[in-house]
Parts: sequence; C-alpha cells; structure tokens
Amino acid sequence: MNYLKISIGVFLVLAASRFIPHPPNFTSLIALSFYVPLILGIKFLPVLILSFIVTDLFIGFHSLTLFTWGSVILIALISNYFKSKIFFRVSGALIGACLFYIITNFGVWSLGSYGYTFEGLASCYILAIPFFGNTLVSTFLYSLIIELLLRVKENYFKPSKV
Repeated sequence: MNYLKISIGVFLVLAASRFIPHPPNFTSLIALSFYVPLILGIKFLPVLILSFIVTDLFIGFHSLTLFTWGSVILIALISNYFKSKIFFRVSGALIGACLFYIITNFGVWSLGSYGYTFEGLASCYILAIPFFGNTLVSTFLYSLIIELLLRVKENYFKPSKV
C-alpha cells in the first residue's frame, strides 16, 4: 500500500512539473529522475516511466520520446553511485542534466534535423545551449529543494525513542 501511495505522489509531482507553465526545459524532470530512485529505490523507476507515459498522452508524443525516456532511465540507474554526500548528490543530478542534454540532442541530430554532418551535429548542440542552461538551473534548484526537504524530514520527523 505504501508503494501505491508513494507512486501516486511521485506521479502528481512529476505531472504538476510538466503541466504548470514554465520556461522551456525548466522542470523538475531531471532532479526527480535522479532523486526518486536514489531515495526510494530503483523499484520506483517504473513509476517514473509510467508518469512520463501518462503525461505524454496529454502533452503529446514526439519523435524524441524514446531519447527522453532513455535518458531518464540512465539517470535513474546512475543515481545510486552518488549517494554519499549532498555535494555528490547534487553533482550527480547535474551530471544527469548533462546526460539528458547529450542524449536528447543526439536524438534531434540523428532524426535528420541538422543534416548528417559534423557541422550539423555541432549546430544541434550549440543551438540547444539556451535550453541546456534552463535544464541546469532547474535541476540545481530542484535538487536543492529536495535536499532541503530531506534535511527537514531528517531533523524534525525523527521517530520518537520511547
């Protein structure tokens, strides 16, 4: 039953992040993809993917959907390697943002939007830098919010020792 409640909570947070108006690529997507498996366990990876599938039903599927979902899976799988300290966790989330940028923009290029040349590949990555900036800033801010919530939980919601 806890798995179901937590899954619904994860879905609601992710859905809200995608549906509430925001600047391009300024969402909690990367931070949640990193922190949900890190905090709750890899067993919540299907919940993340299902959340993307359901929200994409409303937002609309696009040619990069598999690249987006693939990057989310990769970010979730690497998250456990950054568990030890806050610096490593936030750094890991930012590495996740870099992976998202690399994978999804490779997807854009591979679908032929910029031509199959090195110049086309370079143009694809260069023109995506403003979106990448939003991804980095939002991932950093959402990571700090999640870390703050973890500290609050740790310091104020300790089980009582009776």
